[in-house]
Amino acid sequence: MSAEPTPLTAQHYEYIARHAPPEDGFLEALRAASRAAGIPAIQIQAAEGAFLQILVRALGARRVVEVGTLAGYSAVWLARGLRPGGSLLTIEASPRHAAFAREWIARSDVAGCVEVVEGRGQAVLPTLEDGSVDLVFLDADKAGYADYTEHAARLLRPGGLLCVDNAFAFGQLFDAHPTDPEAPAIRAFNARLARDARFASVIVPLGDGCWVGARRP
Repeated sequence: MSAEPTPLTAQHYEYIARHAPPEDGFLEALRAASRAAGIPAIQIQAAEGAFLQILVRALGARRVVEVGTLAGYSAVWLARGLRPGGSLLTIEASPRHAAFAREWIARSDVAGCVEVVEGRGQAVLPTLEDGSVDLVFLDADKAGYADYTEHAARLLRPGGLLCVDNAFAFGQLFDAHPTDPEAPAIRAFNARLARDARFASVIVPLGDGCWVGARRP
């Protein structure tokens, strides 16, 4: 007999964070430097970074694409899970953020396998080869998620994973009048991905909620 689901509280999230692999010194310094540089502190939490790294490693991924580099924090987590010889392409629309990410990734242990491309996802993703990617991670403008997912469906190999951040709409998913202007776009995207027959998808309650969808053949 299955038990009733446990209502998640702030204590549960704190418990998850305490029992997840911690940031190392480099990631702590990157996070602090990005905050000092005035880059929005909206990067994923360490527990979600560890989760994504585990997914990359479990896939034996050789090719990962990220849309939304920000400061490069999640890119480092992802790249550390790649197989030897693997590569991560991360796409960032803001020139300032892309420059910051390049500088810090160049100092990291994954410098040789990460490429930061400045540009919008809508412009860069069409240039990539069909079926060439093991995992796509979306953490960019929420209004663009539906479009990025169309590209991901083409880029991912069968069994590849689509991971999408902020499924909980910055904590405002159930607010009748959310103050975040992107919350309605996230609600619409959630409903769309849940019905998308190309993916077998579920929301994982880490951080602000992370979709994980396996590309069906």
